[in-house]
Amino acid sequence: MNSKVKFDFKSIRFRLWLYFLAIALVILALIWFLQIFFLNNYYEYMKTKEVTQVTDSIYQAYQRGDPNIGQSIQQYSILNDYYFMMESNGKMLLFSPDAESAKPVYTYQVMLPQLREAIAQDPDKDSASIKFATGREDFNTLAYAKLLDDTKDKEVYLYVFTPLFPVSSTVDILADQFVLVSILALMLAFVLALLFSRRISRPVKAMTESARKLGAGDYNVTFTAKSYSEVNELADTLNTAAYEMGQADNRQKDLVANVSHDLKTPLTLIKSYAEMIRDLSGDNPEKRNAHLGVIIEEADRMSNLVSDMATVSRMARHETALEMDYFDLVPVTAEILTSYDIYVEQQGYDFRFTAPKECIVYADRDRISQVISNLTSNAIKYCGEDKVVILNIKRTGKKYRIEVSDHGPGIKQEELPHVWDRYYKTSSNYVRATTGSGLGLSIVKEILTLHKASYGVISKEGKGTTFWFELDMVKK
Repeated sequence: MNSKVKFDFKSIRFRLWLYFLAIALVILALIWFLQIFFLNNYYEYMKTKEVTQVTDSIYQAYQRGDPNIGQSIQQYSILNDYYFMMESNGKMLLFSPDAESAKPVYTYQVMLPQLREAIAQDPDKDSASIKFATGREDFNTLAYAKLLDDTKDKEVYLYVFTPLFPVSSTVDILADQFVLVSILALMLAFVLALLFSRRISRPVKAMTESARKLGAGDYNVTFTAKSYSEVNELADTLNTAAYEMGQADNRQKDLVANVSHDLKTPLTLIKSYAEMIRDLSGDNPEKRNAHLGVIIEEADRMSNLVSDMATVSRMARHETALEMDYFDLVPVTAEILTSYDIYVEQQGYDFRFTAPKECIVYADRDRISQVISNLTSNAIKYCGEDKVVILNIKRTGKKYRIEVSDHGPGIKQEELPHVWDRYYKTSSNYVRATTGSGLGLSIVKEILTLHKASYGVISKEGKGTTFWFELDMVKK
């Protein structure tokens, strides 16, 4: 079966190849345009510039009163094929590079009045130039005049005449050479463009293949590029993205597994106790009530889990509106601790609370209460053998810092950034708590993010953990 490969005209490789060729063509076109079409004008410009420099040199020698000025003029005439005429109070000095050459002296002298008139028309100018045809072999001649002296009793002019040779033959030679040079240059540009475009596009194509694997769910894919800085930076960014996506996928699987575990256990208990009521304790009020109490307790646990999951979902989508108000953190925290008195009475927990007399903040009272309650419940769960939970409110600059600490086993440093994730497993295996949904810290993170509050965790293995957050201080 024949398969046709469709060429991609929008690919980086083709576009780079096209750009290289376009640059080569533009450069060649520019050379052709300047060298072929402007060569004659450029030649005349350079010839005029050369004549101007020579006459300025003679002018300087004249101003210095150089006695060898005649020899200098004669030397310039021989070396540069110039014809000089110097006029001083009607006296004419003629210099020729070849005494036997038939220079059209009369033709040159006819131009002198025009040159003097051109200088006289502009008081600020002391020189003028005219191009005229001599009628010899299509030659043009450049006539240049400079006023050397313009005193009261003396007026001295220097005239320079030089042929402007036709450059048509030179243009033809250059055109022939440029044809060959253009062909070679285009061939070289074609090859170099092909090599460079392939070299630049190769790492991009390799990363594209890796990106397809990543999109297919292979989060262990590696983006490698030992190329240009931008490509290397892109590879590093994609490697980071692949790692984060892999971590997110693992956390999602853990979330599904843990939620399934948390739902399966109470459902199993509810079913078991319901069957016991039906088969055994239906006629025994005492046992029936106990079994019904377990069913109610497990149903509440399921309700709390579903409620917490819904809360986290709404906050993540920013669908939860905060009801901001001014309130004092101290009585709010004290009231929360009161709800844990049963832990003090029945299990010997020790709650220690320190705070200033008054801590006024502007926040959502119910949500901040939920944050403090969740952090306290987390500390109770992992407080260690001494069963000490410490709550501390203190001033730090213009903020109140709320800290909840315990003396538990602590958390490894590399795991600290992930403790806010839903159902994140630390190095100690996940154990279903007797209370709570496992989403408490995730809810804390979402609430504090909505408040744009700073928060964090400090922990040392074997010495305990401190969760903290800060709220802006408000003066009455």
